[in-house]
Amino acid sequence: MVDKVVATPSAVALINHLKAKHGPGLMFHQSGGCCDNSAANCYLLGELTIGGGDVYLGDIGGCPFYIGKAQYEYWRHTQIIIDVIEGTGGTFSLEGPEGKAFHTRSRVFTPAERAELGLSGSP
Repeated sequence: MVDKVVATPSAVALINHLKAKHGPGLMFHQSGGCCDNSAANCYLLGELTIGGGDVYLGDIGGCPFYIGKAQYEYWRHTQIIIDVIEGTGGTFSLEGPEGKAFHTRSRVFTPAERAELGLSGSP
């Protein structure tokens, strides 16, 4: 099974730290670039309303990960990889005070992965 979103070991460690600090109910939303520069933001569950304009990609570190539908259309042929960098996080994201920031990278799915996911056309 191909995952649409994955997290590096560093990202999972930061997620676990945030769970210990804030409780187990965390979620992620991939920002569209307005306020947090296209960052993956971490929130308390329920702190951000998820609706029909959002796409669930999977879980990272045991937390649901969503992306806006319009942005997903651009990225649907890629696997989103959440990593951690040194520096301040987004203004809305829980990791901001930790001196680290979640960082989004991606890679294009292979033709076999696109077929498994039912994605047609080329990236």
